[in-house]
Amino acid sequence: MITPVTRQIKVLVVDDSAFMRKVISDILEEDPRIKVIAKARDGIDAVEKVLKLSPDVITLDVEMPRMDGIAALKEIMRLKPRPVVMVSSLTRKGTAVTINALALGAVDFVAKPSGAISLDMRAVAQELREKVLVAASIDIEKLMKATPPPHEAKRLVPVKKGEVEVVAIAASTGGPRAIQSILERVKTTSIAPLVIVQHMPSGFTKSFAERLNEISKLEVLEGFDNLPLKPGIAVVAPGGSHIIVESDREKQLICRLSDVPPLHSVKPAADLLFLSVADVVGGASMGIVLTGMGRDGAEGARAIRQKGGYVIAESNETCVIYGMPKATIECGGADEVLPLYAIPDRLEEIASK
Repeated sequence: MITPVTRQIKVLVVDDSAFMRKVISDILEEDPRIKVIAKARDGIDAVEKVLKLSPDVITLDVEMPRMDGIAALKEIMRLKPRPVVMVSSLTRKGTAVTINALALGAVDFVAKPSGAISLDMRAVAQELREKVLVAASIDIEKLMKATPPPHEAKRLVPVKKGEVEVVAIAASTGGPRAIQSILERVKTTSIAPLVIVQHMPSGFTKSFAERLNEISKLEVLEGFDNLPLKPGIAVVAPGGSHIIVESDREKQLICRLSDVPPLHSVKPAADLLFLSVADVVGGASMGIVLTGMGRDGAEGARAIRQKGGYVIAESNETCVIYGMPKATIECGGADEVLPLYAIPDRLEEIASK
């Protein structure tokens, strides 16, 4: 659940284009809860104003002269961590840089509809305002908290290990960093196939999968129709499509893409994946619900559990947004609640082949 915003949010808008600084500022200030306190033309200017003004949220352009968005983000997170919403282009370079920014601590991102100078920026006006408000509500320390000091490691309660055939994972705000934390710490490729729904628009999930593939022992790729599911593979649902699990004529588990309307206002939706996994593999399924706003995944997690599968929900201790896991727990969809840093070991314990 998001902590309600009860005060005016102070925002720093960073973009090398004076036109875009004006448009983004005007869009944000249409919501009376948001006040743009300053604008910056590049990363150096941005870092100086963050240190001087302590904004609640920063909107940060990706491509800028002198100091680009990634360099500025690193400096901000080092010197004075603040919630950052990246404002990026849909170019291949732009999407890759944005995924890197999320791994470095950015809360979320908004894609410029038509390049660096987007005359149609108002097409994403509501999304921009909503993501800034969400960013203002989070605890920035939780965004950075994936691995605890050794003395904080928690002893896991033993569970009965079953023959897991598919692991379904759901995440939204804060999810890219959480998913990366899990996949980079999985030590074996002898593990049931993972199918991941991260709420992310079309154009960005390919870069996300490529980044995960670079840091993980698993083979990570963006999902496509009829993709066979095998041990050691992790599949990221493509933005703009739902993904489900089916069994083909040879009883081989495969991924299928679906173009049905959004569910919970998102596409892909974790509930559709989880429900398909519950139906197709029943008790041989596992679900993991990570940080995110809303309740996507809760109904599907409960279905997995009712069929005899095992579900883990991320605890409030490490969730950037404790919405999706909280909804899962409240509806009776979780067998176990764990902080993010304990999930990789548990995943291996239960789902190793």
